[in-house]
Amino acid sequence: MARPMVLTRPARREPGSIGARFAESARACGIRTSDGELQTWFEDRRRANLFSVDRIPLSGLQGWHEHRHTGNLVHETGRFFTVEGLSARTGPGPDDGWMQPIIHQPEIGVLGIVVKEFDGVLHLLMQAKMEPGNVGLVQLSPTVQATRSNYVGAHRGRGITHLEYFAEPGRARVLVDVLQSEQGSWFLHKRNRNMVVEALDEVPEHPDFRWLTLAQVHEMLRQDNRINMDARSVLSCIPFEGADDACDWDEYRETLRRGLRDDLPTRHRDADNLLWLTDIKARAELHQRLVPLRSVRGWHRDEDAIRHDEGRFFEVMAVNVRAENREVSAWTQPLIAPTGQGMAAFLARPVDGVLHLLVQAKVEAGVRDVAELAPTYQALPSNFADLPAHRRPRFENEVLNAPAATMRYDSAQSEEGGRFHHAINNYRVIDVGTGFPLDEPPGFRWMTPRQLMSLLTHSYYVNVQARSLLAGLQTTW
Repeated sequence: MARPMVLTRPARREPGSIGARFAESARACGIRTSDGELQTWFEDRRRANLFSVDRIPLSGLQGWHEHRHTGNLVHETGRFFTVEGLSARTGPGPDDGWMQPIIHQPEIGVLGIVVKEFDGVLHLLMQAKMEPGNVGLVQLSPTVQATRSNYVGAHRGRGITHLEYFAEPGRARVLVDVLQSEQGSWFLHKRNRNMVVEALDEVPEHPDFRWLTLAQVHEMLRQDNRINMDARSVLSCIPFEGADDACDWDEYRETLRRGLRDDLPTRHRDADNLLWLTDIKARAELHQRLVPLRSVRGWHRDEDAIRHDEGRFFEVMAVNVRAENREVSAWTQPLIAPTGQGMAAFLARPVDGVLHLLVQAKVEAGVRDVAELAPTYQALPSNFADLPAHRRPRFENEVLNAPAATMRYDSAQSEEGGRFHHAINNYRVIDVGTGFPLDEPPGFRWMTPRQLMSLLTHSYYVNVQARSLLAGLQTTW
């Protein structure tokens, strides 16, 4: 039987705040792993094991079955996740309700990064992990990335490497521990425990893991499809302070550093931001009801997939997976595959010399608490290509047609490769400058990066796409 998750509490550390220690790591060269060794190791991990992912018919799923009454896709153990139907409604109008397939995974997993000081600099223990839906298959992931079904052994495979630092008292000091949501359009009420712990003893070496400074992780995050979604989520929750002595000064970086401080004026007070979001949650309608998958209107099932009748949004497909270094070396499973590449972007501008981001309070089908703070623009553009301009998402033109010179962060990143197949979002932070209007349409609000990051100490305020962007934003300072 697996041990229960028992955690030590944070201990006070002097000198230096946690944020300052991570800021120092964000300026440091690798001590345990040089930049050259990092690239060599990462490519070696991609070649070292036999990895294959092959699409198969839904009828080829092994260990999964279509429930005879509902048509839901269910694992034989009753664990992991199910693919069910969802009926959602956001208002009384004919266009305010819809039905769709959705992943239902009520258990809480652990996404955790172990950190440790070497020569006085914090290093993060990152894992080269294969997930069947990842672009490139192997990406940098947290030290531990496991569903509850994984860490209690429901897959009957090998144990989770380094899980003891998150499960056994006295092994680590907890620096970050917060429940965060995942994609509200594809998951129903999905959440994971995002954690950072500081090891109190020596950590055994393993070929799939390397100690990296935050600067090295940031460099990988500037590249396409190198850092997986779970790692980006945890990275966004790390307390982070901009440094006054950072090099490569320019006006944008200065406004960003000021946007990370808590002692400068902001367009809205923190308390007023919370009142604004609470009011939206209280006034918005979101009615969610699980229904049998086979009764979902507007979708159909053929031999290969469950698809939308108009070919939009996503499809539910099946794959056969081989991965020699995983806890289980071969399996089949369903995956959600979007029908195009998504876009998630923050418009950014200084307000009185302090960088602000334009956020929106976004209602999605599967969110746990009605609405969460999301990027300015978050959509699959192809879903709206045939609609008139007034029915497309706000700020689409500003995001899709932004000049290259305004891009402060621009990279393509895969979403959760354990549940989604080649689900790629192009993530952008766009510096629109002081000439951009400060008007706030209904549901939108200007906030500083520090204000958003402070909300990450709480659950269900900032959605996963915004968290990925905040992790990317930290690479630009």
